[in-house]
Amino acid sequence: MPAKAFSIEDGNLNTSSISTTKSVVYTDLDLFFSPKPSGDVYKKQDVAAVKQSVKNILMTNFMEKPFNPEYGGNLNSFLFELDTTVEADILRDQIFETISLHEPRALMREVFISLDPEKNNINVTINFQVLNSVEPVSLELSLTRLR
Repeated sequence: MPAKAFSIEDGNLNTSSISTTKSVVYTDLDLFFSPKPSGDVYKKQDVAAVKQSVKNILMTNFMEKPFNPEYGGNLNSFLFELDTTVEADILRDQIFETISLHEPRALMREVFISLDPEKNNINVTINFQVLNSVEPVSLELSLTRLR
């Protein structure tokens, strides 16, 4: 039978006080769907799960998710407008807004953008922090037009 811990008002002062913390583990499926030897699929946890989620949200274009047309980062639309640094500021704001809106587990810190108009390429480095972790996380994305 488990021991009961009473409060001071109950008169049981011989037991130590109970302190508990709830540790939240973030878990997502690994989107490569590689099978384990047991036949199950692998999963990503904590920082890796949030990092995968941030990447998927940003790489999703508007109108790709059914019944939620404004979901995603819509970053591919910026590949046709690589002429000015104003576009880099708009892209940075778009990334901050998208992650803040769709991924509550990530606290955005900073976004670095490198535009390469000759190659139609955008390199994005996103620094964020996962809620239950103190370590900073960095995610690098490279967007390139195919034709």
